Amino acid sequence: MFVPRQTPRVQTVKLKDVLKKKNPYLFRAKNVLTAQDLIESLLQAYLSSSEETLFGKFLEELAIFIAHKTLNGRKSPGTGIDLEFTKNEVVYLVSIKSGGNWGNKSQKDALRDRFRKAVQVLKQSRSVKTVQPMLAFCYGRSKTKDNGEYLRICGQEFWYFISGNTHLYTDIIEPLGHQAKQHNQHYEEELAAVINKFTANFSKEFCEDGRIDWNKLVHFNSGNLKST
Repeated sequence: MFVPRQTPRVQTVKLKDVLKKKNPYLFRAKNVLTAQDLIESLLQAYLSSSEETLFGKFLEELAIFIAHKTLNGRKSPGTGIDLEFTKNEVVYLVSIKSGGNWGNKSQKDALRDRFRKAVQVLKQSRSVKTVQPMLAFCYGRSKTKDNGEYLRICGQEFWYFISGNTHLYTDIIEPLGHQAKQHNQHYEEELAAVINKFTANFSKEFCEDGRIDWNKLVHFNSGNLKST
């Protein structure tokens, strides 16, 4: 099992994208004084903002892979449904999220609508007696709950449900750490190269007499009124 850190993203990131998408006021308030410190802070914030999403996607794909091996699970044809499998003569329609802190009200309402439509399609097209929608989270301690529209399952209970292995939720941690160590050196080398390059470019464009020109930086980040 292998989880790549964001080496491809580090290699392709653009300085101006980083400067446009991060809050310059925050870093000024932190009294960042050197171009290198600013670039390192900006890059860390920029890359980490999508890191959990990226890793969450990996966990979702891992769950689908395991369910395919153990339950002959497959990607559901239903829009917004990640996984479909049959267990004990019940067809489960599963939407997988990395953790419980996800989505706003409209997104949750949309998921309910997708579940309802998927259930209707299944019951119309097949001789299916029971269809159970399920919202699954790859981590979390909450116990399985049925809210009347779908099951909510997370953490150890979810990994056990799709694998039959009560220890799977901890078994997957060790190989992740081992292989991450093997990959980290290359990631750190790529990141250092980007920091050096961005620091040089930033100093040329946004520093004056060796000092960060915060007015120029904020104007680049947020200036949007036409000159009159």
